[in-house]
Amino acid sequence: MKLSDCLKALDIFRQEGAGNPEIDELMIDSRLVKPGSLFFCIKGHHVDGHRFAQQAQASGASAIVAQDPVDVSIPVIRVNDTHRALAMISDYFYGQPSHDLFLLGVTGTNGKTTITYLVQAIQEAAGINTGLIGTMGMHYKNKSIPVQNTTPEVHLIHQNLAKMKAEGAVSVVLEASSNALYDGRLHGCAFNVGVFTNLTEDHLDLHGTMKDYMYAKSLLFSQLGNCYGIGQKRAAVLNVDDPASEVYKHMTAAHVITYGINHSADFRAKAIKINSSGTAFILENAGRSYPVSMKLIGKFSVYNVLAALAACSVSGIALEAMIHTVEQIKGVAGRFEPVDAGQDFTVIVDYSHTPDSLENALSTIKEFARKRVITIAGCGGDRERGKRPIMAKIAVDNSDLAILTADNPRTEDPEQILLEMEAGVKGRDYRKIPDRREAIRDAVNEADSGDILLIAGKGHEDYQIIGTTKHHFDDREEARKAILERLNRNE
Repeated sequence: MKLSDCLKALDIFRQEGAGNPEIDELMIDSRLVKPGSLFFCIKGHHVDGHRFAQQAQASGASAIVAQDPVDVSIPVIRVNDTHRALAMISDYFYGQPSHDLFLLGVTGTNGKTTITYLVQAIQEAAGINTGLIGTMGMHYKNKSIPVQNTTPEVHLIHQNLAKMKAEGAVSVVLEASSNALYDGRLHGCAFNVGVFTNLTEDHLDLHGTMKDYMYAKSLLFSQLGNCYGIGQKRAAVLNVDDPASEVYKHMTAAHVITYGINHSADFRAKAIKINSSGTAFILENAGRSYPVSMKLIGKFSVYNVLAALAACSVSGIALEAMIHTVEQIKGVAGRFEPVDAGQDFTVIVDYSHTPDSLENALSTIKEFARKRVITIAGCGGDRERGKRPIMAKIAVDNSDLAILTADNPRTEDPEQILLEMEAGVKGRDYRKIPDRREAIRDAVNEADSGDILLIAGKGHEDYQIIGTTKHHFDDREEARKAILERLNRNE
């Protein structure tokens, strides 16, 4: 595509330097620029892309999009906001793929990954070719592509939506993080359905207050559009048990579909029964009752399932068929995932890295625990220091033994992170083992027959970030190794 064609997506811009080169790709990382790249100088939270304009030119960039002056000899397109220009040009450059897809976005503090997984499974079972973009990567047509962020950058979103469409996808479900919504990484995406899970303390290092965090998530619902039309299905799927839903229903003109447990809703669960092998409940919808017996465990899993059912109902899938699919699903990687190596106690790995998700996981475990509950918990470095004492208190309050350890310390001293966690449990009994591998080994050796060990925080992650380096580390692998070592010693 010629540069002049790319610029059709913009209303206000100024070109500095003559030329109309061919554009083969859109790029924001100067290290990845190749001949034919259109390089966007993005002002990020930590790095200003304008500093790398000359490097982009040296690597073969055909042109630069910038909001500040840059010293290069190739054409420069000056705009007021390079990130907004990136979204507009990306949508046009990749053929506006979201306009031809049934696009579902899921936002909220907890549950996003599980709900997107459930939506994809339900729609695929109904014969709807569905792509997925989220924390555990992009998945479509038996392909899996890792991602750096829960919601990738805007040009990558549109690029991959186009790829999914070309591969035959007719629907895509994605995780819409508050950071991505606030930063505009979903600009240009024509959403059909927006799903809200819950709102609890998280990402306050970026948003500042819970009110600002709530409004950041509301951007998904305002992006559902403001017009109606036969065949143009638009719906906001809201959790009526969370007060933020009252705000979100006023943020959208779309049809509102509700789900919940404690209050009347379009999709409501009653008579919930939880045990160590699954969860049963009665689903009420449109004046009818449906028994559901699933392998997913916990009240939070019921909420996730209700959200997925409500979201998929917009596609017209029969409720009985959706329930049948849900009942076959065993679980999502790193979400309340059991580790079984032949031991006589239970080990569960869960991505509970917020106070609410940790409390939910432990409350679920206490529903079926017959002996002790042992919890390993940590907090990440370089972010959200305020939740550290809260996480420690939840672990200690809800466990017979809590072990505080490192999570992803990043550039912080793990000992300092643990000191801040300990502020929430002064005078209480717990163990502090900074080395996460050693903490897992200690907990496994401590467990007696019938105990339940929860390893919280990292879930599906197969790395630990120490400094600025990612080291391979998987809680599931470490737990299995520790269990086998113990079993071998006792033979």
